[in-house]
Amino acid sequence: MRKPAPRLIAAIVCTGLAVSACATAPTSAPPPIAPAAPGARPAAARSATSLAASLKVGLGSGASLGGKQVFPADNPWNTAVDQADVDPNSAALIASIGITSTLHPDFGAHWPKGPFGIPYVVVKGSQKKVKVTFTYTSESDKGTYPIPKNAPIEGGAQSKGDRHVLVLDRSRWKLYELFNAKRVKGTTRWKAGSGAIFDLKSNKLRPAGWTSADAAGLPIFPGLVRYDEVKAGVITHALRFTVADTRKAYVSPARHYASDDTSATLPPMGMRVRLKADFDISGFPQQAKVVLQAMKTYGMIVADNGSDWYVSGAPDKRWNDDALNKLKSVAGSNFEVIAMGDVTTG
Repeated sequence: MRKPAPRLIAAIVCTGLAVSACATAPTSAPPPIAPAAPGARPAAARSATSLAASLKVGLGSGASLGGKQVFPADNPWNTAVDQADVDPNSAALIASIGITSTLHPDFGAHWPKGPFGIPYVVVKGSQKKVKVTFTYTSESDKGTYPIPKNAPIEGGAQSKGDRHVLVLDRSRWKLYELFNAKRVKGTTRWKAGSGAIFDLKSNKLRPAGWTSADAAGLPIFPGLVRYDEVKAGVITHALRFTVADTRKAYVSPARHYASDDTSATLPPMGMRVRLKADFDISGFPQQAKVVLQAMKTYGMIVADNGSDWYVSGAPDKRWNDDALNKLKSVAGSNFEVIAMGDVTTG
């Protein structure tokens, strides 16, 4: 995948496609948590770690995690960056994405016939594992994957887009992700472009230079905007987003690039941006406000080539599309790049 990036334009094609069998009501839902005050830093320990002890991870498509945190508290996805330094090249990098271009929630409840986004399914540890064969074998995690027969596919069964399949094993606390996943007709086997398995109890990264089910070599699920979090009033992790043009480079925690362009004004995979502290979110609807506060506190990570400023989330029929669409009023000029440190170039 991705030497340099034949699959990545598909992210643009799949945007807005409806997802079949995408979100069902979770088997358990966390109690409401008071929204963070505008500009305030949410208490991650309260909203994630402490809840995990008392709330249950649900089962099924779009299930609630009951406040349980994905990856350890000190994982890059869960690290607040509201106090981090700004990268010296921030202005040029933001300009390359678009200062007048605006955010676009690439998830919701109704387009064109139902919920859309990147779906996921939570399974028990007893879920039967099936064999998966890969196109990009050398950078895929071999082994069997616990994929249910009716696992939701991004864009639906007939999608010509990225066709991601995300499966979370709640018993072993492991994440299984596939790109371009297709079930082999008449069998229990699947084939996919690539696949990755993540131990959600560990901070271990993929080998340097390896892709995953995402172009940057990152997990997809931890960066999704999920309904259960927004309903609870706080998101305690960074978000996944895409840009049209990236650099032939990556910065940790990303492990893979997907471009031939070496311009230093283009974002490397893994680059992190945050919504500026002085951007007023007080007038936004609640669902949009929770997302914007996460962008201030935890930021967003470049994970794939796609449409500029497209923010990834999970489909759910309970999203308020009118509220989410208010995010489209937030321009790129309101973001800044977090200091990146060492950049691995190709």
